[in-house]
Amino acid sequence: MTSSSAASEERTRRMIHTAAALIIGDEILNGKTVDSNSAYFAKLCFSLGINLKRIEVIADDESEIIEAVRRMSDKYDFVVTSGGIGPTHDDITYASIGKAFDLKLKLHDDALRRMKKLSKPHPSQPNFSYDVPSPALEAKLRMLRLPIDTEREEESQVLFVDEGLWVPISVVNGNIHILPGVPRLFTQLLEGLKPRLVPRLTDPEGKGIYRVMISTPMAESAVAAYLTKLAAKAEPRGIKVGSYPRWGKGRNTVTLVGRDKEYMDSLVPEVEKNVQGIKVGKEDEADDLNAEDLES
Repeated sequence: MTSSSAASEERTRRMIHTAAALIIGDEILNGKTVDSNSAYFAKLCFSLGINLKRIEVIADDESEIIEAVRRMSDKYDFVVTSGGIGPTHDDITYASIGKAFDLKLKLHDDALRRMKKLSKPHPSQPNFSYDVPSPALEAKLRMLRLPIDTEREEESQVLFVDEGLWVPISVVNGNIHILPGVPRLFTQLLEGLKPRLVPRLTDPEGKGIYRVMISTPMAESAVAAYLTKLAAKAEPRGIKVGSYPRWGKGRNTVTLVGRDKEYMDSLVPEVEKNVQGIKVGKEDEADDLNAEDLES
């Protein structure tokens, strides 16, 4: 096994502390499609206690994909890509990521078998056959040609995480997980992948990170000095202090985010007092409260 293959194998087993998402698609950049996958991925990482460090959106451009996946794979423990693995000429994610790590594309037989079993013919192709060469067949096979490191076992490079889907998660260089851009498939596959991630988390129970929200009627400028002092006290304990305006709502939100729930809860009375606020479960929970309600 070469040193690069050995390094890839190590990445499949290392603990997951950091993550990044690479959203690929001209349709995102030109406004045709609104990206929801990065928001879902951010929530998933938060729930698992993974520190999501970066989200990038790039075009269907080979050189951009190559540069981005090399950089992200080297810098972060868990990387996902979204988009560019469909049947058309502009779906170049598999080929580009393969090129980034000097891997050739290989038709994956098990994925083909699953596609035949689980994929229904499109109404516009009533005479389609897997046994007859055609442009439609070639387009389908395009989605099954995956970047494979022949020096490593395929089982760790091609994951089938949902019995109801033929779509695999292709894992390249040990930590790049190639996912479709279709939101339903993106979320379903990540949910299926989750049991494989949890044993590699800092917290093996996957309890994640806690967030405390305090709704305040005070302007951000009015609480800025206090929050600066609070951050200086809390951040050495791994607690991040945030302030978020809610335009036109009459109330803003102060947040505490971290793992030490007991310490965070102990800060709540102090924060409520200094920002004249109240702890809430949802940002809009206190929108209808007036001053008398808060004092009672």
